[in-house]
Amino acid sequence: MTDGVDGTGGATGANGEPDPSDSLKAFGEVVKVFRKRALLTQEQFAPKVRYSVPTVASIEQGRRFPPPAFVDRAEDVLDAFGVIKAAAKHLSRKSGLASWFRQWAQLEAEALSLYTYECRLIPGLLQTKAYARALFSNRLPPLGDDQIEARLAARTERQRLLRERPNTAYSFIVEEHLFRRHMGGPDVSRELVDHVLELAELRNIELQVMPLVSTGHAGLDGPIRLCETPDNQWLGYSEGQESGQLVTDRKVVSMLQMRYARMRSQALPLEISLSLLRQMRGAL
Repeated sequence: MTDGVDGTGGATGANGEPDPSDSLKAFGEVVKVFRKRALLTQEQFAPKVRYSVPTVASIEQGRRFPPPAFVDRAEDVLDAFGVIKAAAKHLSRKSGLASWFRQWAQLEAEALSLYTYECRLIPGLLQTKAYARALFSNRLPPLGDDQIEARLAARTERQRLLRERPNTAYSFIVEEHLFRRHMGGPDVSRELVDHVLELAELRNIELQVMPLVSTGHAGLDGPIRLCETPDNQWLGYSEGQESGQLVTDRKVVSMLQMRYARMRSQALPLEISLSLLRQMRGAL
């Protein structure tokens, strides 16, 4: 299994690739300089590149990896002489994310719809910091403190999507046994359930629990991830122990969509799922 699912890797890869925090900050400064040169505030610039003001601010502060569409639009809007595109070429990785997960993380950050079925661990976007820390602390070979902190930072940054992209439709189907495992202990589990219940109140998030006992289950072949891109293309993603693969074959993606749709009917409805979580919360 991956480092807690969702492809979190170390601050450096097998090839000794450096942490990109400085290059991200440098890229952000380049964008800010050209934006100010164009006499635009972040509030004026954001709609021109079709991203939210918080996203623009995060990129300029070096806290978010710029999506390719942002780079292209910023270059055109700011008439940056190719400088922004040139600076983006040096942003080769995201700290805390495994190399094979970065492409999906980029798609995830721009998705119109994101569907996730998970049977191994609570999906990364729904995890609490304490739950994620418990996962990373159980990682083998053991991780150092700095490695764990890099993974936690990457996970926290990804989770901002749930609140910063209110127009993205998120659907999660999660196996009941994952909440009953009590990873990290009762206190961690209690906080996790509270957190998931809070997220489920958001209009753009739908959470369903797949019950322990079920006479039908379309997801027996493993986790499923699907995303709808801004140009309405559907893609899938498959993740293994130390690898991940983007699924672009339309026939395979269609098959995954069919399975996910069936699981939506097999899992507990939203309100019953939340009621079950509240019952589990009370028993902790």
